[in-house]
Amino acid sequence: MVGALALTLLAGGGVLGGRLAPATAQPRPAAVGSSVDPVRSGRLDLGAPDLPEARSTRVLQPGVTLTEISRGGADAHLVWTLEALIPASSSSPDPDAPPRSISDEASARAQADRLAAKGFPARVERVAQPQAADVPAGTLGYRVRLGSYPTKAEADAANARLAAAGEHASSVYTGWDGKPTDRGPWHLKVVTLDPRAFHGTLGASYGPDLHDRETTSELSRDAGATVGVNAGFFVLDPTAGAPGDPAGVGVYRGQLLSEPTNGRPALVLHNDGSRTGVERLTWQGKVSVNGRAVGRLDGVNRVPGLIRNCGGDATDSPTALPLHDVTCTDESELVAFTSQFGTRTPSGPGREAVVDAHHVVRSVTAERGTALAPGLTTVQATGTSAEALAGVHVGDRLDVTAGLVGGDGHVRATDRGTTIVNGGPQLMQGGQERITQQRDGMVHPGDPSFAYGWVVKRNPRTFAGVDAHGRTVIVTVDGRSTDDLGLSIPEAADVARSLGLVDAINLDGGGSTTMAVGGQVVNHPSDATGERPVGDALLVLPTRR
Repeated sequence: MVGALALTLLAGGGVLGGRLAPATAQPRPAAVGSSVDPVRSGRLDLGAPDLPEARSTRVLQPGVTLTEISRGGADAHLVWTLEALIPASSSSPDPDAPPRSISDEASARAQADRLAAKGFPARVERVAQPQAADVPAGTLGYRVRLGSYPTKAEADAANARLAAAGEHASSVYTGWDGKPTDRGPWHLKVVTLDPRAFHGTLGASYGPDLHDRETTSELSRDAGATVGVNAGFFVLDPTAGAPGDPAGVGVYRGQLLSEPTNGRPALVLHNDGSRTGVERLTWQGKVSVNGRAVGRLDGVNRVPGLIRNCGGDATDSPTALPLHDVTCTDESELVAFTSQFGTRTPSGPGREAVVDAHHVVRSVTAERGTALAPGLTTVQATGTSAEALAGVHVGDRLDVTAGLVGGDGHVRATDRGTTIVNGGPQLMQGGQERITQQRDGMVHPGDPSFAYGWVVKRNPRTFAGVDAHGRTVIVTVDGRSTDDLGLSIPEAADVARSLGLVDAINLDGGGSTTMAVGGQVVNHPSDATGERPVGDALLVLPTRR
């Protein structure tokens, strides 16, 4: 169930029951003749092939190991440079939002000529689009760069002179470009959970409520977790919704608390560590009053009208397809809220009905926003959808049903042992690299800078999946420094394959990438302010719950 009984999960046409069965649900046998654990041995397909690599592994609890991998070292060929920026019409408070710096060749050369005329010699560089499952290799665009500097301080000083001339640029390290010949360094932390020896609990936590954010280490300490790793994408900008709200599917202890970004992949986990998988999920839901359907449910536990990462329905603008880091809008929606959302529901014009655990309407208001006590749920309506609640009165029966739908078109049931977190793009499928860059919304029409900064360039990354032995593998990779280069999305897929994952998904990364062991952060989060509060975290607990 989701919250109170007034919000019921569909389960193959019945009430909640059974387990979610992802497409990769059954553990795979090891390949014939395979006895090598790629996590503890072998080498990563990352950077130059002759790089030194060191690994150390320790047991954190029965069935759970942490392998730390260091690869490569200081590379004298890597320097700091200035990358000219294209003026943006608006700014984003998201610290991971890629700046606009890629254009067509003619525009890039015109920009370089203008800079040269001001006494700043510039060069134009082609940026390649790597091959993806749904994006052909080719030319992504062109960037304009200036100078070469051994330190960031020198690059920043040159950038200040550029700014004084009315031009805009950022100081970037060429080690973040993603060249396959780079020599590092890279630092990875790999948690492997073997269900055959695991006797704890695998799940996720969003903290006290969905509305606010907590750090991964806080969530880990509060739960007494052995390991905590940041999980799915979430709302960060208050103008895009409620900060902390999962920007995609969120199922915790079997409760659907956030609807999917339709069609995007999700990481499906079970509390005993078995049957981990990656599945593309959609959903369906409706609102009924006194047994009569009055409207389709648009969302669960999110601000009406704001759909972060898009992937909603045909009434959303600008698209019904996934579009990463974009907030789609819809002026007319029906959204259900459970007590897990927070102490109050979002305020604003529209209508709201409060429903008790017996599906009975306790109050109806002509404005949205109310205290949300445990055991109660509400339905908010905006725009023309408010008409669906116009005839609702206290004492009426109001039912909200919602169900996840798998790639096979069947409704998926969840029980208290099921956790699902959002992510994307997909990295591995069936033992083969399969990066679904466009399908999962990492291609922004008319804006090649997004794919450049988010897919092509190296960033801190968190990803997870399952290997051929049915073991869950969760990886963090530090980045955005000269000591930690990070990974491009293609490199993340290469590393996943190197580690033996057969199905894998990218999770939230950038400044969110964090791993905590025993409640203490063990990696190097990239935000200048330190560990970033996140929406949810994957947790490995020492005991079965």
